[in-house]
Amino acid sequence: MIETLEPFRVELTGYCYRVLGSGFEAEDAVQETLVRAWKAYDSFDSARGSLRTWLYRIATNICIDMQRSAQRRALAVDLGPSGGQIGEPLPERVFVQPVPDALVLPEDQAIRKETVRLAFVAALQHLPPRQRVVLILRDVLAWQAAEVAALLDISVASANSALQRARATLRDVDPGEPLNPADPVQKSLLRRYCEAFDRHDVQTLVALLHEDATMSMPPFSWWLRGRAAIAAAWNDPNASCAGAWLVPVRANGSPAYWQMRPGMDRPFALVFVDVRDGLITNTTTFLNVPELLPLFA
Repeated sequence: MIETLEPFRVELTGYCYRVLGSGFEAEDAVQETLVRAWKAYDSFDSARGSLRTWLYRIATNICIDMQRSAQRRALAVDLGPSGGQIGEPLPERVFVQPVPDALVLPEDQAIRKETVRLAFVAALQHLPPRQRVVLILRDVLAWQAAEVAALLDISVASANSALQRARATLRDVDPGEPLNPADPVQKSLLRRYCEAFDRHDVQTLVALLHEDATMSMPPFSWWLRGRAAIAAAWNDPNASCAGAWLVPVRANGSPAYWQMRPGMDRPFALVFVDVRDGLITNTTTFLNVPELLPLFA
């Protein structure tokens, strides 16, 4: 029976990650889904629907229950104004957390990678849980309206209405543009960014930034906006990245890199880069590497 359920683990984890915004919570939700399915397998009736639909129904109920008392996960730019003191680190549950591609993107399915980008998952958190579920099932996983309505025990009209409201909210939030791996301009931009970072060439790094670029460093709520503010941070001798280098990693379907530093036997940080119109629009540097490494191991 476990052999029957296990092939669904990665796609279910991807689904739960989009709903919950945390790889650890997604893994917990999927583990609970598979345990409940295993215990109730004798009650599964293939005449009423597929095994996949049944598992998604269980996973959806678990995720919605997990969301009842939780605050919305966010990015640092959603938590307050830019600048100021760096302050104290915040709990893991405050932020949308990164996740390795292998945990959430099935190799045998044409799931769009951009739907696990940090900005997209953070935008999803602005939606009420049921709207979030409807949008993910319809616009990411390409379910039919009738299938979503049956899963949630609502009418097709209600499912369609929830989808329209969710789409409108997402347009207002603006999750940005995904990376196009085939775009030579984007590829060149990322190569130049990594080379400049490895040289600690702040002048070149700043030249690659959009004028309204942002930079943040979870688990701190502190963040910056604009070339001048980011240049000052990069030039700060007390927080210098001189001597560090970047190593690509497959995470969140995005340009992502482990930041390595001399004398350290593990990565110092996990860095995400967002691009638009040939410029860097955002860098998010996760410093909670000891907590993240078990997911990526």
